[in-house]
Amino acid sequence: MLDAKLLMFENRLAKVYKIRAKEASRQQISCYRLYDRDLPEFPLILDVYENEILVTEYRSQHKLTLEEYIAWLDGSIAVIKKVLNKSDEQIHVKERKVKANRQDQYLKTGSNKELIIVEEGGLKFYVNLDDYLDTGLFLDHRITRSLVRGKSAGKTILNLFCYTGSFSVYAADGGAKEVVSIDLSNTYIDWAKKNMELNKFVGEAYSFIKGDVLQELPKLKNESFDIIVLDPPTFSNSKSMKEIFDVQLMHVDLINLCLTKLKNGGELFFSTNARKFEINASAIKGAIKEITTSTEPFDYKGKLLRWCYIITKSN
Repeated sequence: MLDAKLLMFENRLAKVYKIRAKEASRQQISCYRLYDRDLPEFPLILDVYENEILVTEYRSQHKLTLEEYIAWLDGSIAVIKKVLNKSDEQIHVKERKVKANRQDQYLKTGSNKELIIVEEGGLKFYVNLDDYLDTGLFLDHRITRSLVRGKSAGKTILNLFCYTGSFSVYAADGGAKEVVSIDLSNTYIDWAKKNMELNKFVGEAYSFIKGDVLQELPKLKNESFDIIVLDPPTFSNSKSMKEIFDVQLMHVDLINLCLTKLKNGGELFFSTNARKFEINASAIKGAIKEITTSTEPFDYKGKLLRWCYIITKSN
């Protein structure tokens, strides 16, 4: 029975790989989502990072014995290696619990500390495919990053919850005259600096603040930014924060505070991965345009689990 299911998985993966690889090549993209739990029997996500493959397993109640589970996982990896023509060293396997919160991006899963360099949009980024649940580069925001780059020339940019600074790199590449990046984690602030340096963006125009966004944002000068990027966690109870963060409960106050930091006509790029998120438009003091669909990459069609908006400060 397992052999028959593995053959089904092999056929499906070979089919989708042919389609996705062709489109990625056409768009000159080397990092993309290949497979996303297409078959219930194989609750895996496969992401291509140039020559490396990240396999994320979503545990479900498969009702397999330990022996059966090991055989299933080993068989699945063997299929992936065969179809994609990869070696053991090029396959990176992670497990993610189904109900993991977005804050889990900060949880370590290993200690290899091996960073590799990948390219996106003509820029270079360090990613880690082994030590954290997330790699350092969210592939679903590929188009959103390009939008920010296209609007950044001569502008002042604030990147909140900046993570590894990919939006900051894109803004700098777009000709921003100033980029400020804020994150709570020393690890990710250092990572963001490395990504900027990797692309030769160094100097006083690019600053980094290690701190709680909820505490640091009020300290910033009012009406000083042209563009703010706000991609907060869905939920966080980090000990480093003074209060528990819940994006559904707190998005109105946070967005309105961000709007006070924008120049007239400035734009806030707001995104969230909260699956049941509902924006409280009537309480937000700006013009809201949803751009979720228009920022949906080809490799996430029909499976994009985030919302994205541009909120403009009125003159």
